[in-house]
Amino acid sequence: MLDMLNDLLWGKILLVLLVGVGVGFTFASRFVQFRYFGEMFRILGSGQVFKRSQHGHLSSFQALVLSVAGRVGGGNIAGVAVAITLGGPGAIFWMWLVGLMGMATSFLECTLAQTYKEAEGDGTYRGGPAYYIVKGLGKQWRWLAAFYSVLLLLTFGFAFTALQSYAVATSFGDAFGVPVLYTGIALAMLVGLIIFGGIKRIARISEILVPFMAISYIAIALLVIAMNIGEIPGVIALIVKSAFGLEPLIGGGIGAAIMMGLKRGLFSNEAGLGSAPNVAAVAYVPHPANQGIVQAFSVFIDTVIICSATAFLILLSGVYDPAAGAGVEGIALTQAALAEHVGEWGRTFVSLALLLFAFSTILYNYYLGENSLNFFSRDNQNLFNAFRVAIVLLVCWGATTDLGTVFGFADVTMGLLAVVNLIALILLFKCGLRILKDFDSQRRQGIKQPIFDANQHPDLDLDPKAWELEPEEAEALKQRLTSASAE
Repeated sequence: MLDMLNDLLWGKILLVLLVGVGVGFTFASRFVQFRYFGEMFRILGSGQVFKRSQHGHLSSFQALVLSVAGRVGGGNIAGVAVAITLGGPGAIFWMWLVGLMGMATSFLECTLAQTYKEAEGDGTYRGGPAYYIVKGLGKQWRWLAAFYSVLLLLTFGFAFTALQSYAVATSFGDAFGVPVLYTGIALAMLVGLIIFGGIKRIARISEILVPFMAISYIAIALLVIAMNIGEIPGVIALIVKSAFGLEPLIGGGIGAAIMMGLKRGLFSNEAGLGSAPNVAAVAYVPHPANQGIVQAFSVFIDTVIICSATAFLILLSGVYDPAAGAGVEGIALTQAALAEHVGEWGRTFVSLALLLFAFSTILYNYYLGENSLNFFSRDNQNLFNAFRVAIVLLVCWGATTDLGTVFGFADVTMGLLAVVNLIALILLFKCGLRILKDFDSQRRQGIKQPIFDANQHPDLDLDPKAWELEPEEAEALKQRLTSASAE
């Protein structure tokens, strides 16, 4: 039953929806992910992205690293290896394509999440698909928002948390001989210490951990590429040829390449899944499009940079034979490939990288689960504390249990999550374009940092407290309005 549902969701429904929304918004927005690609670096380098509001809201950078923490996980190490094993090197090409189109999808969903976010009393925001479904589509769609929240809780809050714990424990067992139970207990204790501190503590940990882990992994990949620089053109040619079935002995042909690229690409970068908008909404930004641009960049980091790093590590090694495949799969394939390049310490490095990636993803998964519960009950601290205890126990249990069925179930619920969110994005397509046009219009006027004036959009039913501007931004907006009135 799970296999049949997965084939229906991933082989037909999502193929149409993902491509439709990604390509559709790319053209409708005049290729926003490429037009503002340089803007991604300008925002990151301007200091604005690190700014916290006077009320203690999270910065845009903290929201970025939180989303990268979720996007960059086991899928970047084990998932890429699985994609190559089952779909051939051509799966990487389709992962790239999904990532580039997914940048536009991520821009749309994260901009909407910022637009419809709601202010909390503790100096934080809440938002995400459940919120933009109810506020953007109307209360008659609350049932869809509730369904999405339940799926989010089951997929990320429970299933993926256990899966990440299992990946870490088995990797450590293979690399160091540590019993999975001990790894599970240690991981559960660390997770418990952090998640009971709330979203701000999770953000502070991620702000340090995520850049370190991403830069370290990319650095080792660049070292391997430099060691094999003469083989890079051949590897790229292999990826492109097998993507279009021009290498008949590789993988399962073009169909398998597309399927694995689509499935593993979405699993890795989560564009269109609706998970990242839950985190994108928590930041203070002067304009919703700012966070859309930053979050589009996180998809680029995940798919085009880090997934490519793993792919080149594998394809540049002799462990994977394009014609015969590999004798090992998943994380073991990545470990064996790096060990061939740099020696046996490469296995240890991959295990440590997976630990950091999976650990940060568990924290991210916890927050998504908490956000889904928050949609149903905001002030029930006993409920949230019970969920935190459940997560700690789940991390320990997941490390010691074969999760094959759980993985199949999670694939189905993840597919349903994407379907619900993509339907909402289609219905809110015009609203996303409207917010982007507001940003574009200000940029054409020479305004380097556009400011979103919620009062100009009374029909959107926005939370006024969520769009209270900082004093200097309120003054800048006032001056612009006065100047426009005088003209």
